[in-house]
Amino acid sequence: MRARSRRRGSLRPFRSRGFTLMEMIAVIVLLGIVIAIVGGNVMGSFDKSKYQAGTIAAKKLGDQVAQYAMSAGRAPATLQDLLKRDGLGPFAREADLKDPYGHAFGYRSPGQDGRDFEVVFLGKDGKPGGDGMNQDHGHWQ
Repeated sequence: MRARSRRRGSLRPFRSRGFTLMEMIAVIVLLGIVIAIVGGNVMGSFDKSKYQAGTIAAKKLGDQVAQYAMSAGRAPATLQDLLKRDGLGPFAREADLKDPYGHAFGYRSPGQDGRDFEVVFLGKDGKPGGDGMNQDHGHWQ
């Protein structure tokens, strides 16, 4: 038997029907809505993750300052001292001195409340103070 290219009872050849313009527009609109909803949630999660990475980086940099202090007998005057190759170091890389947002970490030696030093992640805005994603976070917290 030969395969038929016509519908049963019809003299016209069988053609597959395509999508109409309205169906295509409806699909595009629905995809846009889904992408907007999912994209907003993903960007919020991305900001939270970046903030958490900044708090972890501040703790890591605080540990590097503590290693310097143990080797040199004092905390460094600036974070740039961690980069020096003076027989003891280097204790950090240039990239370690910037937070995930590209801002320099805050540093103070001596610190407040009896601390020898303080490394502070200044949040998303890179400025002291703030709340939410702009809130400061010290290495000791």
